[in-house]
Amino acid sequence: MQLMHSTCSVHKTIYVGKDHKPKWGTPPIRQQIERSHKTMNRLMMTRTIGLLLACLTALRSIEASAVEKPNILFIFADDWGWGDLSCHGHPYVKTPNIDRLAKEGTDFHRFTVASGVCSPSRTAVMTGHFPARYNIDGHFAWVPSNAKRNMPDWLNPEAPLLPRFLQQAGYATAHFGKWHLSNNMIPDSPLPSEYGYDEYGAFNCAEEQMPVHEDADNAIAFIEKSHHAQKPFFINLWIHEPHTPFHTVPKYRWRFRDLEEPDNIYASVLSHADDRIGEVLDALDRLKLTDNTLVIFSSDNGPARAASPTKLELTHDTATGAGYGIGAAKGITGGRKGYKGALFEGGIGVPFIARWPGNIAAGKVDESSLISAVDLLPTFCEVAGVKLPETYKPDGISQVSTLMGKESPVRANPLFWKMSGAWPIRKAQPNHWVSYAVVHENWKLLANRDASYSELYDLATNPYEQTDLKEQKPEVVRQLTRQLDQWKETLPVEPAGDVFSNERAQTKPALQR
Repeated sequence: MQLMHSTCSVHKTIYVGKDHKPKWGTPPIRQQIERSHKTMNRLMMTRTIGLLLACLTALRSIEASAVEKPNILFIFADDWGWGDLSCHGHPYVKTPNIDRLAKEGTDFHRFTVASGVCSPSRTAVMTGHFPARYNIDGHFAWVPSNAKRNMPDWLNPEAPLLPRFLQQAGYATAHFGKWHLSNNMIPDSPLPSEYGYDEYGAFNCAEEQMPVHEDADNAIAFIEKSHHAQKPFFINLWIHEPHTPFHTVPKYRWRFRDLEEPDNIYASVLSHADDRIGEVLDALDRLKLTDNTLVIFSSDNGPARAASPTKLELTHDTATGAGYGIGAAKGITGGRKGYKGALFEGGIGVPFIARWPGNIAAGKVDESSLISAVDLLPTFCEVAGVKLPETYKPDGISQVSTLMGKESPVRANPLFWKMSGAWPIRKAQPNHWVSYAVVHENWKLLANRDASYSELYDLATNPYEQTDLKEQKPEVVRQLTRQLDQWKETLPVEPAGDVFSNERAQTKPALQR
């Protein structure tokens, strides 16, 4: 504005008369005016160039800021067993795109989720807390079932949440795929947008259910949009596979046509999921975002298996529709004991592959570093440069140094698990009796509901939990039992906060405990 006023003032001194034609004076005066014009032109040009340079500098600063904040893509599969990858030696499943992540990143073999089932495992990722702190130790179902198990009807949106921390730090946040922090059968449950997501497309939530195979397309569109807006992004891509029902596509059934039908179905859905993951990775390449994006692939728990031989048949899910049932569940654990629903390593030890070129070593296998799902929130926040509130105390620790192949941080406190294990032990499910587990350093203690029975394993020397050492190490059992009892005392008696459906009031009082 100052520049424009100066120009106008000059014109007012030289344009005079009724016809507004210039009346030039004597040659010296005219020369002075011409020189004045030249001076002003130079001044205008200098200021204009200065303004343009300032704008370019600001633009570069914005771009640099976007570059400094890495993108985060967290791919969380559903019931994907540790052994269900071709890079982990599966005999017929082909996963070239996830294998690519392992080739270009680090494959961590000692990652554990916070539960043997879906909802509590996802709660740990979202909050950085053991899910038992929210009375979530099973999957969210319909209201009477939640009430009977002393569970809330959804994860409290007022809890400390990973997407909200990142959103407040300037990240574009999105969720695509399975939700299951409530249930589609609870219509008044909060939507993902109330948890800190700018955009979402989900199933196992209230309102419209996103078709399971549209997850990658939505993620790619969001990546493109965020890139265009020059904003770093955080995406939870929580894919359906290989949870039942198995939704097959003819192209992938044909790809594994030589296999028996249950194996064919299982391999086809995993291959389809792997291809969709590959499409997202290709989009990062196309947009030149690969080097500035942390990508992690993992699973919410171990593979599902029928307790006994089960006939292959179609089943129907209220969120995802019709597909093949548990008879086609052929997941493997890579030798780990137990399956989905167990607190042995087969139920909680899952794939965890991290890629971030230039930061995470390529082609490396880490067999010793213990990483937990409760570590993800502090880890992602450190990667994003987010300072966590002083009032927030995670159960996990940041594992950035571990991801980068440096010395792992010392975990001062044990890791804990709580589930509803079956007791006495069922012959058909011999590894599903555990209700509590604690891991401290290399020791893991598993106990039934009242701690009348327990088992002790040294995970450093016996990761497959084959040799029970409770008789040889009674002092370790006492120490871990004491730590477990102290942790139990910190847990709430019942859910707290606005976490109940209106339908809960209609639930019979006998079911409310």
